Amino acid sequence: MVPDGSPERSSAGSSEDGTANGAAPATPAAPPEPPADAGPERCVGHVDCDAFFAAVELLRRPELRGKPVIVAHDGPRSVVTTATYEARKHGVGSAMPLVTARRRCPDAILVPPDLDAYREASQGVMAIIRDEVEVVQQMSLDEAYVDLTGMLAPRAAMRRLVTRVKAETSLDVSVGIGPNKLVAKLASDAEKPRGFVVLDRRDAWRRWAGESPGLLPGIGPKTALDLERRGVGTIRALSRLDEPQLSEWYGPRTGPWLWRRCRFDDRDPVVAVREPVSESRETTFSIDLDEIEDLERELRRLAIALGEALERQGRRGRTVGIKVRLADFTTVTRSRTLPTAIDDPEVLAEIAVAMLLEYAPAQPVRLLGVRAAGLELIDGPGAQLTLPLESAR
Repeated sequence: MVPDGSPERSSAGSSEDGTANGAAPATPAAPPEPPADAGPERCVGHVDCDAFFAAVELLRRPELRGKPVIVAHDGPRSVVTTATYEARKHGVGSAMPLVTARRRCPDAILVPPDLDAYREASQGVMAIIRDEVEVVQQMSLDEAYVDLTGMLAPRAAMRRLVTRVKAETSLDVSVGIGPNKLVAKLASDAEKPRGFVVLDRRDAWRRWAGESPGLLPGIGPKTALDLERRGVGTIRALSRLDEPQLSEWYGPRTGPWLWRRCRFDDRDPVVAVREPVSESRETTFSIDLDEIEDLERELRRLAIALGEALERQGRRGRTVGIKVRLADFTTVTRSRTLPTAIDDPEVLAEIAVAMLLEYAPAQPVRLLGVRAAGLELIDGPGAQLTLPLESAR
């Protein structure tokens, strides 16, 4: 059970039996027997910013509030990064092709993504989370797991965190609390936006046993489709299979993992994540580029943006790398490790362009990227901050 009392749901639309308001209660059924060793009892939280990129854009453009907004680059190959809830009501979702999103929501307002703005907003949110909870595992710019084990009042701590994030950043977050990462993640997704859901394994079973196994993080569309072809269309049906059967179908590692997953059993601990040791910028072109001058100009622009971001963060890198994806989807990478770390955007751009010219792509290019790795703080150990251009070539 989750510490701090009985299971809680937010008022965003669930009844006492864990079903959505207006929906028929789940058929009473005993939850699947948990494994003999369910692991140590823990309390885990999952904090997820609501429509994060779109929310940041609305802070900068308040005139767009209440309107369907899609954050994406404009182009025939673009995909939706995120969308406001007004756009999601029309069936627009993340990773959807932009042409599909526009067809579903023709009145949507398109806003190009600004990763630097999102990183800055993320730093503010994550700083509050780390101030409130000791062990934080940041998973992306907009979500993190927190270890609440041993806290006397984990719900109160998370409500305080939600209040602080809203007051100090004007952003909304949804929170899920459970005995493990799996339940906490599902709980935070259950009642967005501004959800606050607390569930134990039995609650999770009752709430989602009738859903497709694809609901469970880690079970992708191909596996869910394969299970459905085998007559296993729900989590309940999956839980009725024994471990040997699943191992026969999916192998000695995936089979037992699926057996635990459908029982909402997750042993993965919350592990504090260190500062990132690399950072990158990349772009996919609407039309493949085949002129080296165009490629050089685009790579230089990306490298300058990356270098300026590192300058603002007070970091420098020792390794510079480029990524080139050709028209036939072949992806080539090149990297160069320098004798001293650099933080000069112009130097970073010169090194990246030199590697591009050395490679000289033989086909048109659909994607370019640049990366700085071996990052360190400027006031940390190291020698000079810049490298002479002639030495960098």
